[in-house]
Amino acid sequence: MGRQPFNTAEQARAMHDRLTSPPRANKLLGLEVLRFAAALSILFLHYLHFAYVADKAVGLDRDRLPFHGLLHFFYQSRPYGVWVFWCISGFIFFWKYRDAIADRSMSGWKFFVLRLSRLYPLHLMTLLLVALLQAVYHGLNGYFFVYQDNDLRHFLLQLFMASNWGAELDYSFNGPIWSISIEVLVYAAFFPLLLATRSAWLNVLVVAVCVNASGYIPACFAFFYIGGLAAMVRRAAMSASFRAALEGVAWLAVAMLPLLAWCGMRDRIWLLDYQLLLIYTPIVLFCLSRDITMPASIQKFVEAAGNMTYSSYLLHFPIQVMIGIGFAMAKTPIPFYDARFFAAFIGTTLLASYLTYRYFEAPAQNLIRNVLLRPDALGAKAVLTVQRPEPAVRPRA
Repeated sequence: MGRQPFNTAEQARAMHDRLTSPPRANKLLGLEVLRFAAALSILFLHYLHFAYVADKAVGLDRDRLPFHGLLHFFYQSRPYGVWVFWCISGFIFFWKYRDAIADRSMSGWKFFVLRLSRLYPLHLMTLLLVALLQAVYHGLNGYFFVYQDNDLRHFLLQLFMASNWGAELDYSFNGPIWSISIEVLVYAAFFPLLLATRSAWLNVLVVAVCVNASGYIPACFAFFYIGGLAAMVRRAAMSASFRAALEGVAWLAVAMLPLLAWCGMRDRIWLLDYQLLLIYTPIVLFCLSRDITMPASIQKFVEAAGNMTYSSYLLHFPIQVMIGIGFAMAKTPIPFYDARFFAAFIGTTLLASYLTYRYFEAPAQNLIRNVLLRPDALGAKAVLTVQRPEPAVRPRA
């Protein structure tokens, strides 16, 4: 029986995916759990925004914060969750894209469409939302909520995801986007560097150079590329005869390094927190990236939690501004010492993040990719190539 023709857009799109997409990576469920935990840590850290008057916390009694005994580390931490995010990004990018880019089976156009379609729609939506909300908040209070440099210059920087490339005066509008803005710079370097070489020594060089530099841009490069090293080690370990021994040593390091650091430094540990986390995080990623089997229902829950981390990162600040506006209009102070208020904020943010990913992020992402990558056109071209029958008798030259 002859080959049936493709006559629907769905079939053409399926053909496009088979011909152009790299092999789908494992779900890396352990990393999804860690990514969600890092997102929660940022929500806890930024909960302190509710104590701000303009850009400073006024009269804050940290001991009275909700669940302080359990969460005091997160309330007082530096942006450790962001550093962990950068390292996870490096792992995933080298795990998913390293061979495809180095082999030139993925074009630069496709790579950047894939990345920006994931990041930009929600960034644009929250930027416009925060610009509107901050205007309302300023009208009620005479100052902005937390981030004060909300002018045209910083709006344009935000619009092009360049909010923290060095031209800014300070954080502005939806301030948490600063870490994504810096990561975009890493994406711009990641693709051409992989075209030049896939050698792990490049990662070592980048980390060695950046660890001796100051600022968040070098920090992002360092964590991203050392996360990539962890992905390379995991790939190599998958077929190694000593895999079990290597994983055993890694898990032992995960258990012992925090204890050794605490015993050796105690109150001075914060002086080397950046370096310690740079060493510790890729080991954790190596351990958590092993194959993990779990019931389908739990796996679905873990995947959903991982998917909504970007939404929670960009939505929590506009939600805070809305809450600030509501209490300002009611002429009532925000009850941020109340555990019920804390639980309501965290729960509302997570629910909004889940709904936003499902009904806005994912559809917008798919729409942009379908338009800019033109799967139907490519699929149709592929169909013509596949179905062209071989002539029974070859014509003579």
